[in-house]
Amino acid sequence: MNNKVLVETSARHVHLSREHIDILFGAGYELTNIKDLSQPGQFACQERVTVVGPKKSIERVSILGPARKASQVEVSFTDARTLGVSAPVRESGDIAGSAPCKLVGPCGEVELSEGVIIAKRHIHFTPDEAAEAGVSDKEIVKVKIVSDRTTIFDDVVVRVNPAFKAAMHIDTDEANASCAFGTVYGEIIK
Repeated sequence: MNNKVLVETSARHVHLSREHIDILFGAGYELTNIKDLSQPGQFACQERVTVVGPKKSIERVSILGPARKASQVEVSFTDARTLGVSAPVRESGDIAGSAPCKLVGPCGEVELSEGVIIAKRHIHFTPDEAAEAGVSDKEIVKVKIVSDRTTIFDDVVVRVNPAFKAAMHIDTDEANASCAFGTVYGEIIK
């Protein structure tokens, strides 16, 4: 069993629907891929937006492509406090009843009645990678990161899909707390 997994920091970012890309950047606008991400088909975009909360705004927030069915903003707890929103911890895509915000782009604005979440820490695996690690889809595991501030993260959800590639994602608050900088591997503990 291979219980080691690459740990990546997922900084604040936005996923946009096709409708919201058109409003924020202009009808028919195509997002510009500037960097492929570890998950196949996912990429960082050149374009940025401002996320506006009731307390403050965060400018130049990264957009990740491709377009999604619904727009979503993923932030850390620190970012949520800065914005002045009460964002729940959720798996990506689970935005029902989450925090609202406004998105501002060069061509327009979008009011999201929901969509701001703090992403639940998770591990992406293909079915073969999950089998090799001895885990299954939706299983909850612990992951130990050895560093200057060794940390064991509990409540890590395993997500298995043939389109994924092995990687654990934590947010910037979690990365800072565990000194998970650069190339870092975690050990899955069951």
